[in-house]
Amino acid sequence: MKTVIDKERNGKTVLEILKKELRLSSKMITMLKKREDGITVDGEHVTVRRILREGEVLSLSAEDREENENLIPAEIPLDIIFEDDDIILINKPPMMPTHPSHGHFDDTLANGVCFHMLQKRGEPFVFRSVNRLDRNTSGLVLIAKNRLSASKLYSAMQKGQIEKKYIALLSGRLPDSSGTIDTFIRRKKASIITREICGDLPDAARAITNFEVLSSDGIITAVKACPITGRTHQLRLHFAHLGAPILGDDLYGSLSEEIERQALHAFYLSFPHPSTEEIMIFTAPLPKDMEDAAVRHNLIIEV
Repeated sequence: MKTVIDKERNGKTVLEILKKELRLSSKMITMLKKREDGITVDGEHVTVRRILREGEVLSLSAEDREENENLIPAEIPLDIIFEDDDIILINKPPMMPTHPSHGHFDDTLANGVCFHMLQKRGEPFVFRSVNRLDRNTSGLVLIAKNRLSASKLYSAMQKGQIEKKYIALLSGRLPDSSGTIDTFIRRKKASIITREICGDLPDAARAITNFEVLSSDGIITAVKACPITGRTHQLRLHFAHLGAPILGDDLYGSLSEEIERQALHAFYLSFPHPSTEEIMIFTAPLPKDMEDAAVRHNLIIEV
């Protein structure tokens, strides 16, 4: 991560930049201080007491030096939308888990990214996804390539600076053409997977989704959904709550002959770049299975 010192930063110490501007934790700063190349100015190692001058380049080296020993690199095709030294953005296909789990040890997005980084680039890698998608949900997944980027992006997520938008095909129609779904969600008792809509209870979290109907033939409805919060299964639960579950959702709706998975696609993602703070905006086209279902029902999906 590099920062060019401008007129406003002239005369500040490295520590001021790290703490007040980059908002790095004490743990992160300690890690950088221990590395020979952790904190440099114009390529030379400096301490956090160093006073910075306009035109100098402050560089922080926070890349992973040890790979995740439990993650098996696997040569899996990746649809890489964008990549630089700090992040990698991938359009995940449906039916691919994001992380390894029981029964999925070497066929996940994490395995494929690990191979991409370790085998093709010779770089050790720890998989840190900023957002995560269910196995059956397709679309954009943002991955931080080092601890510093992850810290900045997680902070941006907590501040509401990361915006996600989805396209969903619903079974049936919605009562309104647009609106906000505002409920509470909790995990169902005796289940580690299933969630449920509930009241404002101690074990529940508020969940908010904005939606807009794009097209409908009365049998299937295409919607754009913007989750304001990021609860597990939020969109799946919310549309089922309105009486129009996501098409093919076997957990909160029912299986469908139209599609072999829940028809949910994360098509839009915007976020501040962890180094430059530039707002990055990316989109991913609708996958073929959802596009085919929409065409069969003459649905027009324009976003």
